[in-house]
Amino acid sequence: MANRPRFGPAGVPLAFRDMKAELADVPRLLRNVELDAFEYQAVRWGAKPQIKREKAEELGLKADEHDVWLSLHGSYFMNFCGKRETVEASKHRLIACATAAEWMKAHVVVFHPGFYSKRQPKEAFKDCMEALKEVVETMRNLGIRNTKLGPETMGKIYQLGSLDEILALCEEVEQTQPVIDWAHLHARCGGCFKTVEDFRKVVEEIERRLGTEATKNMHCHFTKVEFTNKGEKRHHTLNEIEYGPDFTTLAQVIAEFKLKPVIISESPFPYVDAIKMRQLFHKELEG
Repeated sequence: MANRPRFGPAGVPLAFRDMKAELADVPRLLRNVELDAFEYQAVRWGAKPQIKREKAEELGLKADEHDVWLSLHGSYFMNFCGKRETVEASKHRLIACATAAEWMKAHVVVFHPGFYSKRQPKEAFKDCMEALKEVVETMRNLGIRNTKLGPETMGKIYQLGSLDEILALCEEVEQTQPVIDWAHLHARCGGCFKTVEDFRKVVEEIERRLGTEATKNMHCHFTKVEFTNKGEKRHHTLNEIEYGPDFTTLAQVIAEFKLKPVIISESPFPYVDAIKMRQLFHKELEG
């Protein structure tokens, strides 16, 4: 578990790529700017890990050496609510991601559960839950026991991924933890996260249903977001004040509840905004 709030980017920062840094250099370079989390992007993977085991293990060793919390974002090409062949392919992709995550000692594999399509949400949820139980069984048979699956709250109204659905999956499926994407929740409800109380209600609901440990050690995504009546449209930077939600409001709740979340920036400039969020949080503590 995290022993403090941690901040980091989704993906290797462009600045590091410009430096021609190796993947194993990322933890050291993040710590140089006081960031201590990193979400490796496996978002276009197929049914097999698209990273060599040696490279994944080296990243894990360097992350441990520099005290950087690792997570992995799984393939976008998954839908656990679709047709049988789609669900089977999704299982293979998620297992591939979990395998690589175990190699690098990443704590959680973040993934998007799927789409309702023309089905009723309850029916889609049931199929998703059963498929994930099968994935967890396969993971355990493969010896993948340290990495959790992290179903993510989703930003479009036709996606399975309301707060209630994600918490229900984590109640029913072992070896899971919720991934709270605050921008997605904000977009899904038409911009409802405006006050401290709005954020507080989510934290209290997670604690009520999953317990104190799950609440204190949440895995989160944060960015500002533009939305329509269908939900999420595009991400924006923290500097774009016309969009929400406001990170300082969330920072107040983190401080109030003494939470120790991992907060991954998914803004158009995740590295820059991860640093800004860390600064804003510490300013809140000092205030």
